[in-house]
Amino acid sequence: MGLPMKIRATNKDGVTEIKVLMNHVMETGLRKDASGQLVPALFITEVTAKLNDKVVMQAQWGQAVARNPYLAFKVKGGKSGDKVSISWKDSSGDTRTDEATVS
Repeated sequence: MGLPMKIRATNKDGVTEIKVLMNHVMETGLRKDASGQLVPALFITEVTAKLNDKVVMQAQWGQAVARNPYLAFKVKGGKSGDKVSISWKDSSGDTRTDEATVS
């Protein structure tokens, strides 16, 4: 679904900082369209981050998260060249996974 996530991962002094911009409509189900009809809910429900295939962060999200969500967090460990993988699942069952390399 949609465009790939923009992922930036950098390591400094043994700590990897991961920044992710996700492309998703994040509809709450409460907004009405121009004709007054409710736009169906469609939002990310689960986010998982892996560093070298090891889960380092998991989150459960709801309707209150804004469109095209931005997520940033730090993890102890990692080094330049390691692989970061971010996955999400939304309320319709769609999933997306994108990867980046730690710099």
